[in-house]
Amino acid sequence: MSHSTYNRQWTEAQSTITDLLQVEMPEELPKPEKDRLAAFQLLATMYIKYIQIFRKLENSYDQIVHPQKRRVLRHVLDGTMGRILELKSEMVNLEFSEYHYMDDVLSDLKLTPNDIEIPIPRYFIRERKEALQKREKLLGQILAKMGPKDKDAEKEEVKMSLEEAIRLIQIHERARQGRLRAKFMREIRQQEERERLQANKGAPTMDAEVAAIRIQKIWKGFITRKRSRRQREEELMFIGMTPPPPPTNPKAIPQTQARKIEEKRHGTQDVHEKEYQDALVLIREKIRETEGPDMKETMQDQIRQWFIECRDATGKFPEYPDEDEGGSSAIFKEKDPAEVEAELKGKDDGKGKGKGKKGKKEKKDKKTKKEKKGKKGKKGKGDDDEEEEGWKMSVSSFVPAVHEGTTNYKTVWQTRDENENFSQKHDAELIKEDKRVEVETEIRVQVDELMRQELKNLKLAVDRDKGKKKGKKSGKKKKKKKKSGKKGKKKKEKDLTPDRTIEDLYEELVKEGIIVRCPTVFLTDYEGEYSYLGTTLRQANIEPMPSLSDVRRLVAEFGILPLGSPAVHEKAPLTKSILLAGPRGVGKKMLVHAIATETGANLFDISAANIVGKYPGKDGLKMLMHLIFKVGRALQPSVFYIGDCEKTFKKKVPKTDPTDPKRLKKELPKALKTIKSEDRLLLVGTSLCPFDAEMKPLVGAYQRVILIPRPDYASRHLLWRSLVKKNSGIISNSLDISSLAKITDGYTPGHMMTACQQVLTDRRIQQQARKPLQAVEFIAPLARIDPVYKEEEEAFKSWYSKTPLGKKRAKAAAGDDDDGGGKKGKKGKKGGKKGKKKKK
Repeated sequence: MSHSTYNRQWTEAQSTITDLLQVEMPEELPKPEKDRLAAFQLLATMYIKYIQIFRKLENSYDQIVHPQKRRVLRHVLDGTMGRILELKSEMVNLEFSEYHYMDDVLSDLKLTPNDIEIPIPRYFIRERKEALQKREKLLGQILAKMGPKDKDAEKEEVKMSLEEAIRLIQIHERARQGRLRAKFMREIRQQEERERLQANKGAPTMDAEVAAIRIQKIWKGFITRKRSRRQREEELMFIGMTPPPPPTNPKAIPQTQARKIEEKRHGTQDVHEKEYQDALVLIREKIRETEGPDMKETMQDQIRQWFIECRDATGKFPEYPDEDEGGSSAIFKEKDPAEVEAELKGKDDGKGKGKGKKGKKEKKDKKTKKEKKGKKGKKGKGDDDEEEEGWKMSVSSFVPAVHEGTTNYKTVWQTRDENENFSQKHDAELIKEDKRVEVETEIRVQVDELMRQELKNLKLAVDRDKGKKKGKKSGKKKKKKKKSGKKGKKKKEKDLTPDRTIEDLYEELVKEGIIVRCPTVFLTDYEGEYSYLGTTLRQANIEPMPSLSDVRRLVAEFGILPLGSPAVHEKAPLTKSILLAGPRGVGKKMLVHAIATETGANLFDISAANIVGKYPGKDGLKMLMHLIFKVGRALQPSVFYIGDCEKTFKKKVPKTDPTDPKRLKKELPKALKTIKSEDRLLLVGTSLCPFDAEMKPLVGAYQRVILIPRPDYASRHLLWRSLVKKNSGIISNSLDISSLAKITDGYTPGHMMTACQQVLTDRRIQQQARKPLQAVEFIAPLARIDPVYKEEEEAFKSWYSKTPLGKKRAKAAAGDDDDGGGKKGKKGKKGGKKGKKKKK
């Protein structure tokens, strides 16, 4: 696509943002929303619109080649991404559930589920490509030094005597000869039978014309059936009921050509970025050489004039502003009317200081007494006011960033004429505007130093005594600053490895098997269909089970988007840890790998089975936690993975378990407390049996709980199609995917993958042309696998209902049931909300 296409996408996104900002930043504060359903509808609508904006901005940022436009786009893109995460957090706090069903809102906005699929920004990996390649190379070198792992269980050699071996060969050879003899005799009998039938039949008695008519009849029927079959296949393909045939030349299809053009544009981006960086240095130097001396002279003249004016007005030289106050720029700064008024008030207060400090104290005491009385009075009335209060949207940290980017777009890019910049290179005039300010600031610092010294000399000449006193005071201040510096240094003494480099520590963790190579898995590989009945079921007071599509969305929102962008992670709601709970084969580990792949994160495997025997004792455990967090922070983003994490918080661990899973029970919560907003670290635990662990410590360690269910019918249908194709299978009319999806209720994607691998062997793949795949072939391997029974699913449901969020959800649902249109139900519901707010 062309430059204009992506510019148009950006313009459309900015237009939608302008409309949303009117809702986000109203002139009058909106009234609290008392109806929780209406509040959710508002949040869901904004959430969906922001996702649509995000999709357009991400596509534009990935393909626009203009370096200055990309900076504005990135600012708005990060702001939009952060706002999506904030709205998600608002919806979780409102509905007390990580899963939300918005099919009714999608229907009203005339959108499909694909329109609100959250894309993973490609710049997460692209802009760190070189660093990731170096890291991969280093990891490969360390693993190559270690050599291949020794196989503990080698294959045992089959012991056999010479006589037994000869007998076995003889048996197989006689069987082979017998099969060949039987085949040969069968062919002889068939030939004799054909000769006998030919002899009995005799000469043909049919008339030639009748024979020709019969042949025509059969041929016409065959051709008509073939044509109608082909037309039906084309119709089903057109409406999307059957997949199109694979292309004969994959390189010639439009999708391949589009990908090539995208890669070419990425190359152009790099070239334009390099030219832009060079231009920044050149233009800065040019401005400093040509305009710098004039700027310096003008500033000095202005400051000297200020000295004279102050001397004439007050009879003494003024105090020169400090660097913290802005230096000489504070002198010539244009003040707002509010600032001028505040300054005048300050002067008046200064004059009235001598009249009496007692009066002020009395006034303050009276004010505080009045305030206290007011507060006491309000307490009586407070219950009624609080009952009337409803839901209010919390203050956003990202809306100002979005607003700033939008303003920048409107003032600079919306009306800018770019007819002469067809190649979309940098704009030199914009660089000059920015660099002129930088050069002016730099020169002002130099001028301030000179003029400060000049003013000092003037003051010394007029009054030396005052200068000495000021010198003493300034000396005292400096001493105080040194003391504060010493206090801050005490916290940095906890480094257990001060003499070792990060590369050395990284190598040690790789050799110990703590840092592992993450397989390349993208989030789009985790396939699942959207749940279309969520809202309908919730309206009928039935809590729906989430779909795999909902799980994929949550992993993107809680795991990938915050980790990928430092700007988003600092201000977005902080997620330190995620628990992925679900039966075997639902793809928990695959999601961990997807988080690490999509963000380019280091993967630390600190599962009990992996760290057994490594860093023994209490000191060893402290060293392990120190190493992983030190290396994780230095090479962030980083993902810490714990498999079977419920074992860490079990009441009793079997004596037969050699892994000592309770080893991290105390250290893990302590380490999580040290994670701050600037640390892009994420702990991800997976659990097959979360109900075996103690609830309080487990939920205390894992901030977000994502329950992964077995796939529903729609997801199974999608998975069977995908898995058969991935294993080189051909989907034809003889393979009834619908029936296969129906009978595999209870089986997980892992079970389906196992069945596909067992059926689609190399030999079976070669036979597909003459013997198409059938659904019956998959039943035998599936019968050998135990599915997820209803009892196990109910156990997961009941466990999830006991989590803090599950309890809140049940309480809110109970409040909705009690609210039969009467006022009592409403009060109960709002009282529940009050309690939740206080807990926070």
